[in-house]
Amino acid sequence: MSTNVLRTADGWWVVRGNRAVPVETKADTTAELIADRAAVREAAASGEPGTPLADLVALSPVTTPCRVVAQMVNYRSHARDSGFTGEIPPAFFRKASGSVSGPGEAVVRPAHVRFLDYEIELGLVMGAPLPVGTTVEEQDLPSYIAGLVITNDVSAREVQLTKTQFYESKSYPTFTPTGPYLALLEPEDFARLLDLRLQLSVNGELRQDRTLANMIVHPARALTLLARFQTLDPGDLLLTGTPGGTALKAPPKPVEKIGALLPPALKWKAFFKSQARNPHYLHAGDVITATIATPDRHIDLGEQRTPVTDAE
Repeated sequence: MSTNVLRTADGWWVVRGNRAVPVETKADTTAELIADRAAVREAAASGEPGTPLADLVALSPVTTPCRVVAQMVNYRSHARDSGFTGEIPPAFFRKASGSVSGPGEAVVRPAHVRFLDYEIELGLVMGAPLPVGTTVEEQDLPSYIAGLVITNDVSAREVQLTKTQFYESKSYPTFTPTGPYLALLEPEDFARLLDLRLQLSVNGELRQDRTLANMIVHPARALTLLARFQTLDPGDLLLTGTPGGTALKAPPKPVEKIGALLPPALKWKAFFKSQARNPHYLHAGDVITATIATPDRHIDLGEQRTPVTDAE
């Protein structure tokens, strides 16, 4: 069964119910912790009563700097929302690791961003090097993936769309809330991946709700495709795409066809004028709640709860 690990300013903890036991390790980074699984197992088997989780302040269990790579349009429901039809070619983009933030830290909307969006994603944390040229089969996943985390691929949509700039639009500080738990998997846990359900709510309203069965490119193939050109190392993070339900959705086809006839500046002006009436974009005071778990909680990545604030 998977083991949930929490990180605080004081170190690493194994989560047991509503309490946590400290891990006796010298590991500072996620990669070092993954290499010290013996210490994690010792803490998990410990008879210590532990510390109440409510007394701990969780940091991101993925330490930085690290590589943060993301898959684009990787759920069928998101593809429909985005107006894609037919076969969707797999695509990846990078995020700055400076965007990684804690599971309770505020998401800060930059002053120039009006259309701030959410994207719950399952994060895969690497446990071994993935050299260029590697082919990963389903049965190989335990050899490369150490664990799972909740991530939120927060996006500045006007930057993304008008500049076709994924890197900038998704890399501002606090734009990758991560955690609370790093679920370190055992080999038998990988058979349960497709049962994982991703759910994201804003102010208690459920916006996204899908299982990994809705994925287009599953993790083994994603790693194989990524390894055509990108090396990954232990502690690196792969975001595996978001389901439908984000604030941003493609306009109706007739509107899209008319927009294609306009000069780019006019097209985007008209598009964002219509988006200004969309109440689902994030604003200061909103609270985003995200969970990922199997129905029986065999794998449960905890609850991520992040408020939204404006930059000063």
